[in-house]
Amino acid sequence: MTTAIRIALKRLPHGSDLPLPAYATAGAVGMDVVAAEALTLAPGARAAVATGFAIAIPAGYEVQVRPRSGLALKHGITCLNTPGTIDEDYRGEVKVILANLGDEPFQIARGDRIAQLVPAAVQRADMIEVDALDGTARGSGGFGSTGTSGLAG
Repeated sequence: MTTAIRIALKRLPHGSDLPLPAYATAGAVGMDVVAAEALTLAPGARAAVATGFAIAIPAGYEVQVRPRSGLALKHGITCLNTPGTIDEDYRGEVKVILANLGDEPFQIARGDRIAQLVPAAVQRADMIEVDALDGTARGSGGFGSTGTSGLAG
């Protein structure tokens, strides 16, 4: 069993009657978060959708904002900047950047589940400037440089 961290949450006036972010099942990794506003997302459009709350994340953690797989598969609705990061020092309203990659306008009703929140520990790094990097089999090969499965399509 994992140890839960405590995240302080402040409801904003326009989110006073909405459910708090919550896990749908005992094995869920992400907490469902709902929209605090209604809107129509046209094909190709994007919007920062209000959630009606702000949070205070403990030091050493972030909260990632991730898309809901059902919305992505069925309607082409996804989160941009995925996973989005809410930093530990941000205290404004949590908003979810949604995009409609589908062919039809998508209606979001107030109270609809629109994304998932996943708390995660943060590992910080110190950049160290060097004159050369160690070699690898891949080297500097970029996007797609590791080839394909070799299966004919």
